[in-house]
Amino acid sequence: MSALLLDKRDGVLVLTLNRPDVLNALDAALGAALAEAVREASSNEAVGAVVITGAGRAFCSGGDIGVMKEVMASGARWEDFAPVVTGGRNVALAIRDCPKPVIAAVNGAAAGGGMGLALACDVRWASEKAKFAQSFARLGLHPDWGSLRALTRLAGPSRGLELMWTGDPIAADEALRLGLVSRVLPAETLLEEATAFAGRLAQGARAALAEIKRSVQAVADMSLEQSLDREVASQERCWNTHDAKEGIAAFLEKRAPKFEGR
Repeated sequence: MSALLLDKRDGVLVLTLNRPDVLNALDAALGAALAEAVREASSNEAVGAVVITGAGRAFCSGGDIGVMKEVMASGARWEDFAPVVTGGRNVALAIRDCPKPVIAAVNGAAAGGGMGLALACDVRWASEKAKFAQSFARLGLHPDWGSLRALTRLAGPSRGLELMWTGDPIAADEALRLGLVSRVLPAETLLEEATAFAGRLAQGARAALAEIKRSVQAVADMSLEQSLDREVASQERCWNTHDAKEGIAAFLEKRAPKFEGR
């Protein structure tokens, strides 16, 4: 049975972490498969958006405890555990570099690296049953899988430190209040609604959506002047696309646009 399920639905690639017996825990193989699937989606013209979710009752419980036990039993060498951590780095970079929207449908517990995986996505929708925890410090470890940067930017340095220092879990409604997720939905409709949202984006002006994603990433470290310059340069790139011409023409003609992703 594959640890990662791939399902293409009307321009949306749904990636399901499929290790429900261990709450979709992350090992090096799953990290590598996830990074490769996102990279492939980046260049696949049939895919316009990606949804990541988990099988069973959890989104992802973080690093595989079984792997940790094996590493500890064989001498606790860092080089034996490093592939799990570097796998998270590769996934976070693949999601960042993907020009298409990547949406996390957090169906249950997202702990440790699992929370980092959710935070690495562009948008997070959560089930009302979801819980989030930065459980690293409870094991004497440091946050990884992109948690450090994403969490402190979304929740702020102070609240981010609290969550990382204590490892205390928070429920979906608190995650919504902190801005870690943008919607909380009933468990039974989460994936359907997230996939429908992704499908809507997949039918949009892909060049513009990709440019907006890159701009949002870039302006986080820019001054106002640099941000304004970025907006102008990005607008020029979008203006010169086929989809922009179609979108403007459709608006003027009072009809629905037919975007072609170019």
